[in-house]
Amino acid sequence: MRRADRLFHIIQLIRGRRLTTARYLAQRLEVSERTIYRDVADLQLQGVPLEGEAGLGYRLGAGFDLPPMMFTHDEAKSLVASVRLAQQWMDPALAQGAEDALGKILSVLPVDARVAAEALAVYAGDGGLSQQSQQTLQALREAVQDRRKVHVHYMDLSDQPSERVLRPLGCFYWGKVWTLSAWCERRNDFRTFRIDRIAKLRTMEERFRDEPGRTLADLLRLNDRQREQRAA
Repeated sequence: MRRADRLFHIIQLIRGRRLTTARYLAQRLEVSERTIYRDVADLQLQGVPLEGEAGLGYRLGAGFDLPPMMFTHDEAKSLVASVRLAQQWMDPALAQGAEDALGKILSVLPVDARVAAEALAVYAGDGGLSQQSQQTLQALREAVQDRRKVHVHYMDLSDQPSERVLRPLGCFYWGKVWTLSAWCERRNDFRTFRIDRIAKLRTMEERFRDEPGRTLADLLRLNDRQREQRAA
């Protein structure tokens, strides 16, 4: 990859995320972290408002934008395939948003690229999430975003019922199965719940704040430590 192309990709990757580390950029672009540090410094000297610093991460300052990217035929086809497949496994709001976004992208492509993408013979048949799971997923995703507690009636894999008050932290897709990672106030610990085994769900008015030891970042760090211990 030419250096000019790499600099352009760095901006695209950073502006698509809240905070982007040099390690992530190095892995995506297949270069060393030292190279990323030099490239970011050069972009900053050229006036690109990249905020942050090495070791913490970078983000793009407000008010900076680039002309829209033009997609190759393969890139346009990939977008169509991704949306068609994902729609079967997303909640209704996200599925509609993905379809609307794809329509906007296709509408500004050259005719030949648009025709090639729309003619892609890749489809997702029936058999995705059930209607109840779609509704549950959407309610949980919105509760995560709004930082609201939820009350659930849950049936575990042994068909034992329980009621829980949860602080929902994130929804994870594992291939035909979605799970919710949450702080369980009943167990006073992190717990994972299969969304398709949540029988009833009520979003509560009560909001929660991040507390040390109870955040998604804490859970992810805990999972990383456990994986390292198993691998040792």
